[in-house]
Amino acid sequence: MREIVDREVFMMSINEKRELLRKIDPVCFKRGEKVFEQFMEKYIVHRRGLFIVGPSGCGKTYFVKHQREKHWIDGDILWTKTGAAPKRAWWAEGTEIIDEVDRKSDVITMQAKKLGLWVVGASFFGIKPDAIVIPTWERHQKNILKREKYHYGGGATSKDFEKMVEYRKFLRKYATDNKIPVFKTMTEAVDYLTIQGDE
Repeated sequence: MREIVDREVFMMSINEKRELLRKIDPVCFKRGEKVFEQFMEKYIVHRRGLFIVGPSGCGKTYFVKHQREKHWIDGDILWTKTGAAPKRAWWAEGTEIIDEVDRKSDVITMQAKKLGLWVVGASFFGIKPDAIVIPTWERHQKNILKREKYHYGGGATSKDFEKMVEYRKFLRKYATDNKIPVFKTMTEAVDYLTIQGDE
């Protein structure tokens, strides 16, 4: 499979490669203290970093916006601000782009955790989350429909329900295979992680 992809890239014209360059949002590693310092000034820094994963529409953004103290960072904001995720609907551009953004996001999440920041988001490729949130299917659908109707800002819509069923199965299997605790709500996941004395 990789050989076919490499051959396809090799056979591209220079104009096609320029178009590909615009799609993949290439990243150059550079010093990022200023970006991370901004997050460390705005959010509480803990002894140990944490990362919660949940599918689009599980209540991550709502939870972050309504937290009393600024403990949790919305991963979408972190990953966009650091350049790991582009400022467009990249999640609708196919598996290759999604995987690439998720890999970039893993690097940023790993660094944030080392700094004692707590991150919640949907993007991950190989980094092991501390917890996974999967709401009941009924609640999940209601969340997506409500967001789609009243304040859509990106993510899954009702057209994505079939894909979301598959992604939920993937998350459950990933959690089982990697011994990651699964919760129905953000509050349950946060309570579990913070009661362990991770502050």
